[in-house]
Amino acid sequence: MVNQQTLRGNWNEIKGRIRSKWGQLTGDDLQAFDGNVDQLVGTIQRKTGEARGTIEHYLEELTSNGASTLGQAAESVRDYAQQAAGAMQESTKKAAETMRHGYEEAEKMVRERPGESIAVCFGVGMVVGVLLGLTLRGR
Repeated sequence: MVNQQTLRGNWNEIKGRIRSKWGQLTGDDLQAFDGNVDQLVGTIQRKTGEARGTIEHYLEELTSNGASTLGQAAESVRDYAQQAAGAMQESTKKAAETMRHGYEEAEKMVRERPGESIAVCFGVGMVVGVLLGLTLRGR
């Protein structure tokens, strides 16, 4: 039996394949499809003279191929998402380790050279203050 849900879900692709197999069908003939497989088979049968069994077999092939293609696509997306999540976790770990190392180095420098550290912080604060003052004054 033709899988009606798959037929509906992939209708645009399936419609193109039906028209290429049975060229005498018009867009209007296929546009009338509302999910009723029997009606679709009847329309194709009337327009083409093809046997009902042949039509149903062809539609079955289309829907089973469509379902397996969807399954493969879903599996590929799932694999990609897992790889992306793993890469993201690894990057996060590396960034956290780099930040931890930088903090330890800064703490070590402040302990070893407290006077120089205060002077550097004061200088940076002055430069930032002047730049902010000029930026806000320009508005």
